[in-house]
Amino acid sequence: MNRDQRRLNQQLDRLGHKLPSWAARSVKWLRKPSSRWVRLPAGFLLVLGGIFSILPLLGVWMLPLGLLLLVQDVPFLRRPTRRALTGIEHRWRRHKRRQHQARA
Repeated sequence: MNRDQRRLNQQLDRLGHKLPSWAARSVKWLRKPSSRWVRLPAGFLLVLGGIFSILPLLGVWMLPLGLLLLVQDVPFLRRPTRRALTGIEHRWRRHKRRQHQARA
C-alpha cells in the first residue's frame, strides 16, 4: 500500500467514526476489498447522478459520495481526493474553532 492510499484510509477511518452506527457499518462493508463489485458500479452511478443534478431526486451530493467510493479502486483519484479531504477537515476545524471563540 502506498503513502497516498494509507493516508486516505486514515482520513476515511476518521470520517467513518463520525457517522451514525448504521452508516459506519455500511461504509465499512463497502470499503472491504470483497465489495469491489458493488462499490464500482455504485460509485459510477452516483457520479453520473451528480452530473444530472438538475433532475428531481438527483443532486450534487451524489458526486462526492460517488468519488469517495471510486477512490478505493482508481489510483489516480487518491491523491487529489486525499488533498481535498485534508482541506475540508482543516476548514471545518477552523470554522468550529471560530464558532467556539465567538460564543466565549
